[in-house]
Amino acid sequence: MTDLAIVESRADRASVHICEHLRDHLEWDVHEDDTRPPEAGGGTYYRLDGVELRSFEELHLDLERPADAFESDPDLLVFASRHSGETGALLTGHFTGNFGPAEFGGEPDTLAAACPHALEHFLDALEAYAPEGYDVGMECTHHGPTDVGCPSLFAELGSGDEQWDDPDAAAAVARAIADLRDIQPHNPPRLGDDEKATDDHGHGEEDPNASHTHPAKRQFVGFGGNHYAPRFGRIVRETPWAVGHIAADWALEAMDHPSAHEDVLEAAFETSRADIAVLDGEWPVLESTLEDLGYRIVSETWIRSVRDRSLEVVDAVESELGAIDEGVRFGDHRTPSFTIADLPADLVDTAEGIDAERVRTVVESRTVAFETDNGGSRIGSRIALPVDSDSHDEESSGPPHVSLVEELAAVLEEKYDSVTLEDEGVVAERTTFDPELAHTLGIPEGPKFGALADGESVTVNGESIDPETVHSRQIERFPL
Repeated sequence: MTDLAIVESRADRASVHICEHLRDHLEWDVHEDDTRPPEAGGGTYYRLDGVELRSFEELHLDLERPADAFESDPDLLVFASRHSGETGALLTGHFTGNFGPAEFGGEPDTLAAACPHALEHFLDALEAYAPEGYDVGMECTHHGPTDVGCPSLFAELGSGDEQWDDPDAAAAVARAIADLRDIQPHNPPRLGDDEKATDDHGHGEEDPNASHTHPAKRQFVGFGGNHYAPRFGRIVRETPWAVGHIAADWALEAMDHPSAHEDVLEAAFETSRADIAVLDGEWPVLESTLEDLGYRIVSETWIRSVRDRSLEVVDAVESELGAIDEGVRFGDHRTPSFTIADLPADLVDTAEGIDAERVRTVVESRTVAFETDNGGSRIGSRIALPVDSDSHDEESSGPPHVSLVEELAAVLEEKYDSVTLEDEGVVAERTTFDPELAHTLGIPEGPKFGALADGESVTVNGESIDPETVHSRQIERFPL
């Protein structure tokens, strides 16, 4: 069970309103703490199974190790807070820390422990509860505190007086915070696909929060973009990945030269429990610095293509077939054991001309991965086939993709009269309108050509001409 700590600031009226709704929303046991002064989390506090709410006099960003005030050792701490800015009605969440100077609390070049899984869950809840007219967003890492005592996030109601006093909006934030009960700060290790879940100490113990039906999100660190992190928010909403700390453009500029601040860069990954970065914009010096530090930089395209696949499979595919950013895409099979095969290009091109969507479905259903062309819209020339599938028989003298070829050949049946699979390849036959035969019979080009092509009889110089007269048998071969 996750122990959730909630911090109320009496100096922040939005925080007070949110926590008033929290006190009404949940059935608390009321306690008294005489060991701490009331302004520092002591006095009256509220507790129920796994959740504790305490009040502080100071603004959140000026607090130091607020987790120490709580009875239990919390796994996750949430600051119920206002959001200030020229952003209208906005509900938002973010992590705290300073990639450079500490202008608004905390220590310079220091980051608090992030909780990517909890933030993603909180934002989903805000989307569900937000009153009409409110946007839901995510912000980059900014301001204090930097020493909280456990993973934490700011849960904010903004962006001005009208919203801070809005009971519906305060109730929405309160409900979203309440939904964080039993939510882990970080994504549990993902089971399956040749990956084994481990506990925090690296032992091979199954995580009860991991699920095959609800795969855990992976975690990454974001660099670049504006304060409200639209790219990283989009990735979190639309993919099975969660984001930890985010250094927006202004934070990177405040940090100055990346190679002189390697400690804070490493802290961004360590406190986010991530080893992958996504960059928004061109940051060549930062990119080389992160690579020198041993972190992997990937694109949004990479994230969207990989989704929840085993990184063992991803690495094997990129090593053997090609890079995702160069057009490689994944099929439905997820085994790391595969063989590379060539597709019959003419057959694929012809089939795509008949039904491109069906061809894509066929290739995806039979492969681990495949090349694409034309910006990913067309199937390329090579595929990765699972070796443990009926699509590959190592003792067969034929191509290792016979089943796939049979399905592609079936697409041709929409256009051809007969399609057969022979040793040399696919043979497709059809009867088609022959313009040369029509010319021989003195039929003028124009509407009568079209009628005959459509299978209709026409009359020329008083003579009726049947369409079969000007049709010929066409045979096309598609070598394997």
